[in-house]
Amino acid sequence: MENISMVDLKGQYERIKSEVDFGIQEVINNTAFINGPKVNEFAENLANYNRISHVIPCANGTDALQIALMALGLQAGDEVIVPVHTYVATAEVIALLNLEPVFVDSYDDLFTIDVEKIEAVIGPKTKAIVPVHLYGQCADMEPLLAIAKKHNLKVVEDTAQAIGAEYTFSDGRVMKAGTMGDIGTTSFFPSKNLGCYGDGGALLIADEELAKKAKMIANHGQSVKYHHDVIGCNSRLDTIQAAILDVKLKHLDEYSAARNKAADHYDCELANIKGLTIPKRADNSTHVFHQYTLRVANGKRDQVKEELQAKGIPSMIYYPIPLHLQKAYKKEGCDKGSFEVAELLSEEVLSLPIHTEMLEGELNYITDTLKGIMKKLD
Repeated sequence: MENISMVDLKGQYERIKSEVDFGIQEVINNTAFINGPKVNEFAENLANYNRISHVIPCANGTDALQIALMALGLQAGDEVIVPVHTYVATAEVIALLNLEPVFVDSYDDLFTIDVEKIEAVIGPKTKAIVPVHLYGQCADMEPLLAIAKKHNLKVVEDTAQAIGAEYTFSDGRVMKAGTMGDIGTTSFFPSKNLGCYGDGGALLIADEELAKKAKMIANHGQSVKYHHDVIGCNSRLDTIQAAILDVKLKHLDEYSAARNKAADHYDCELANIKGLTIPKRADNSTHVFHQYTLRVANGKRDQVKEELQAKGIPSMIYYPIPLHLQKAYKKEGCDKGSFEVAELLSEEVLSLPIHTEMLEGELNYITDTLKGIMKKLD
């Protein structure tokens, strides 16, 4: 078996080539490359898809997080709670704004922030929580939002990996990832479930005044040209990327279904393999499988990865070093052993190829090969 990819962007493009090419050509014909009409059109369509009032496009997902925290008016020294098992960008923007990231461990099966451990780290300087909807499903938002309300904290959802996922509350309400807190943020990095052919991001906001402020911040702090009312930045989604995203948005549910089909195959074939733990699917959240992340026990993860690679099967480790052990984020008294689950996950997680173009033969080859490796290592 040859040419197995973690993400097959070329194959995905070829299926929608005529739509994408038309959209790009339309922008070129209009020459409205910056803040062209397609940017607003995509923003409106994404807002409708997510059943939320406002979408503010920006340059990338990291900018989206930064703009969100700026819009909420957090001040230097304020503390922001984040999961310790996540990509660095979540904590990076907090530090860049002279805020203080406060880490919380994760669930060992769902991989998202352990909500039961949040209240223990809330102090007088705590102002916000940034739950990360990791690998494709929502963090447990109902109890998290209750904690935020109790302590008057803002909530910024990082939904870069879970756009399109839905969370069901105990009263039956169903909401999209990124629409439950004060602000949702997402990334359109090419490998994301909704990815462009460069970089991009967006904020999802229900409150009109907050949306206006975020839009100003993303545009040099101005709502009228040359009138700068707040400190801002220059963060915009270019029009060609908006045109591409608008095409792909129409296929997003189809893409999620394809990813779930691949995940179902993995679940069926790998559920009872000694030394492997398949990802748990939350009862109250759908899963869009940005990643299909296993756990490999007994210190054998790296060997399994090497043997898969030798057989032509790529895999990835998200994330090999928890944030509290990263040099840039080390704190006194927060050493190895401080977050046992995240540290164990960093030694055991392994993500298999999963994307919208996976073929049955590829899936069979991957699972048969992995089962053979695990049997050999037993």
